[in-house]
Amino acid sequence: MTEFSAVLDEMTICGQLMQPLEGGSIRCIACTHRCLIRPGRRGICQVRFNDKGELRVPHGYVAGLNVDPVEKKPFYHFLPGSGALTFGMLGCNFHCDFCQNWLSSQVLRDAQIEAPRSMFHRSSAEQIVEIALRQGAQVIASSYNEPVITAEWAHEVFSLANQQGLKCVMISNGYATRECLEYLQPVMDGYKIDLKSMRAENYRAMGGQLKHVLNSIQTAHDLGLWVEVVTLVIPGFNDDPAELWDAARAISAISPEIPWHVTGFHPDYRMQDWHATRPAELQQAADIGQEAGLRFVYAGNLPGRVGSLEDTHCPGCGTVLIQRRGYFVSANRIADDGKCPGCGYAVPGVWR
Repeated sequence: MTEFSAVLDEMTICGQLMQPLEGGSIRCIACTHRCLIRPGRRGICQVRFNDKGELRVPHGYVAGLNVDPVEKKPFYHFLPGSGALTFGMLGCNFHCDFCQNWLSSQVLRDAQIEAPRSMFHRSSAEQIVEIALRQGAQVIASSYNEPVITAEWAHEVFSLANQQGLKCVMISNGYATRECLEYLQPVMDGYKIDLKSMRAENYRAMGGQLKHVLNSIQTAHDLGLWVEVVTLVIPGFNDDPAELWDAARAISAISPEIPWHVTGFHPDYRMQDWHATRPAELQQAADIGQEAGLRFVYAGNLPGRVGSLEDTHCPGCGTVLIQRRGYFVSANRIADDGKCPGCGYAVPGVWR
């Protein structure tokens, strides 16, 4: 164990998302790996571990704390134009070669990443909520790494945030178990899920299974969480029209009113030699989503280069309800009750 990991292990508490087994072993039920963790061993995420029959989980620190536009998460139907105080920790239960938050997510799994002690600092849940209030944020978001693996910490922060009238969301790879989502549902309002591919072999390469992500979208929707789905369109990886059709149909089958964001990839981490997504490639993906019956399809990461695909249009009369450029809202015509002022169409989302 490195000194870096040893310091992190000190900032832990007893986890709740677990099942005790014989011989001091533990079944972790935070994510759908459902790791069997024997005494002295760690889960796939590297941050949840078995200490003499007790599951220890991350607590009391942040590795990233910043107020972002909620559109950056991205959430487009969730208090548009509001600030989201976003906090992160370290670690992930996937290992994606194209990860764009690789420093925080892969530092405990990739020996080539140099981990400065300064990349995280101690914090209390109270301090996080106080900063959100002081900065005028209306939302608190758990992001930057995979938040499901630090669900107990998010639950503590979210509980305090709820008491102050703040909304709470997670930005996740969608590998949560039903038990985890039911645990978070009383204190969490929104769940953004990455649907990275519709090919089983691609998910195996990332360290997961497609079926669990699709189940997570369905479960979160069934539990009443506000769900938005993002697909990072990567040329040569998941941009085949047939695969994009599969993704759009899968989302539409759960609900055609789930917003689908198709966003642009830029070369990063272990995929430095791949070309960035072009506007025409995002336009093609968006066209497929709309043809598949999705009512709210957005293209992101290329501000001003994707026409009106940054805006929210009324499915009833076509009126532009929210105008955006990048992560910023320039006009919002949706009424407080979420209805189109022109035709009265009830646009789904969290508007007040």
